[in-house]
Amino acid sequence: MTFTESISTCFSKYATFDGTASRSEYWWFVLFLFVTGAVLSIVSEPLGIVFNLATVIPSIAAACRRLHETDRSGWWQLLFLVPFIGWIVLIVFLAQESRPNRYDAPLAVVA
Repeated sequence: MTFTESISTCFSKYATFDGTASRSEYWWFVLFLFVTGAVLSIVSEPLGIVFNLATVIPSIAAACRRLHETDRSGWWQLLFLVPFIGWIVLIVFLAQESRPNRYDAPLAVVA
């Protein structure tokens, strides 16, 4: 997935916590959030704060979908609350290769 595709996909799934996200989709989006947030904070601190607040939900949703791709629940993001060790474990989980998972299964069709 390309840089622009990942940004448009993540913003189109603004608050979608189900499904999966590829590794490239997630990390390109994280790069976009980091660079844009840093640039906006340099230009205008209040503008940077507004951008960061506006992108909290899509960043959590993208991380949840990424964890689903590694067959983990999105609740694993709570490891972020554990200083240092939790951050490292969460980054390792988010960086792992995709594997068969229960979250990518097609929904049952109700007749």
